[in-house]
Amino acid sequence: MRWLVTGAAGFIGSHLVERLLSLGQMVTGLDDFSTGHGRNLDEARAAVGDEAWRRFRLVEGDVADGAVCREACGDVDYVLHHAALASVPASVEDPLACHRSNVTGFLELGLAARDGGAKRLVYASSSAVYGDDPQLPKREGFALKPLSPYAATKVMDELYAMLFGDLYGLSAVGLRYFNVFGPRQDPKGAYAAVIPSWISLLVRGEEPRLYGDGSQTRDFCHVADVVQANLLAACAGPELTGRVYNVACGRSLTLIELFDAIRSALAKKRPWVKELGLRRLPERAGDIRHSSASIEAITADLGFAARHDMASGLAESLDWYLEHP
Repeated sequence: MRWLVTGAAGFIGSHLVERLLSLGQMVTGLDDFSTGHGRNLDEARAAVGDEAWRRFRLVEGDVADGAVCREACGDVDYVLHHAALASVPASVEDPLACHRSNVTGFLELGLAARDGGAKRLVYASSSAVYGDDPQLPKREGFALKPLSPYAATKVMDELYAMLFGDLYGLSAVGLRYFNVFGPRQDPKGAYAAVIPSWISLLVRGEEPRLYGDGSQTRDFCHVADVVQANLLAACAGPELTGRVYNVACGRSLTLIELFDAIRSALAKKRPWVKELGLRRLPERAGDIRHSSASIEAITADLGFAARHDMASGLAESLDWYLEHP
């Protein structure tokens, strides 16, 4: 089959490219390299080999540009959409940029996928759509209460996906990612995800930043399980058109527990990190306090099973960050 992966040079996108090529598929990647990195594609190429890499084509451009989307979507069977501005704090600072990337980009890509005859569009949504609803675990039928422009864009994407199915017959399935982690996740920048940021700082002998009191909970999901969810969603039957699913491990832990787990695992390789603590800062606007997912729906409908727990996923991630300082 022919696949399009948007955000192909990003953290999740490059893992999707690698897995699809390893399965003998034809893959087009779309990226403007605003947040993605060529080194991620270099790693994917090294993993699959040069022969498999000949089945990869890169389109460099902005997902919010309709002409670029039409070029990328030509003659593809499946679209895996991961190009986005994916930071809550950045969206609070610049909501217009977030809307352009996440909503205008979704619309342009959806129209191009429709016109190109794609069989299915699988797109990245987010657990942020639930907001701070105190009910746990989060289930797909809960009311959506976005607390940030980023979360609002993901709600809009879900609404447009349903409309594309109803109005145009484009089959779309959404995946509400909880806290994804794993190799290639960028540790740099003010808005880096917590796990790579904390690992990077500890390795450099610096105390990581903790926003709030640390009692916030998160449900972490390894990137290999996210790849699994994408392939299952793409290949599922037409009856799942318009559905959205939580993608997570199904177990949560506090940020204090996460820090202890990271420090303990890293101390086996860098013993001196045991002396480092956390630098506490006030809570950030738009951050969610508690996050825990029910994965009953995706397990029942798609056969999804999280194969990495925090211990195994963290061990693999630590090795990668130590090899890529």
